[in-house]
Amino acid sequence: MAGRERRSDAVANRDRIVEVARAELSESNGATDGLKLHRVAKAAGVGQGTLYRHFPTREHLLAEVYRAELTQLVDTVAPLLAEHSPLDALTRWLDRLVEYARVKRGVMAAIEVPVWQDLYSGQHHRLDEALETLLDQGKAAGEIRGGVDAADVILLLGALSRIPEAEWDERAPRIVAVIVDGLRA
Repeated sequence: MAGRERRSDAVANRDRIVEVARAELSESNGATDGLKLHRVAKAAGVGQGTLYRHFPTREHLLAEVYRAELTQLVDTVAPLLAEHSPLDALTRWLDRLVEYARVKRGVMAAIEVPVWQDLYSGQHHRLDEALETLLDQGKAAGEIRGGVDAADVILLLGALSRIPEAEWDERAPRIVAVIVDGLRA
């Protein structure tokens, strides 16, 4: 039983570390240069040794933040579809994707290319599947035009990566609105 409690504590510590890092990245609009691991450990209520046991490098922590953000984004699809029309669910999901993209952009810049490629190649299908689910539901309801798939929308969303940080808040929602308007049946 004691081993189990320690395991629960370890999981809780790890989760707190990731949540604190996510919050700090969110407050800094995804800028990773201000993410100090000693401050993350202190804010999470753990020692630096605990942080480094879970995340040996800053890259490891940033990669886990990316995974956590992606999981949260993907997990919102079903509740959004349960509460909203497919087109509205897609719009709300894309709005969340904009915030995810902001964090991802900062994380991508801070992670070495080989690590990023491994992380992305193991995770991108989840994003594709989530978007395809939203599109399929919208097509079935007659709200979203046919002949468009997740790959098309993801290519269009690539425009988000070209937005200068100073213009993000103004331009990102406008780009999403243009994409949604183009998807309407």
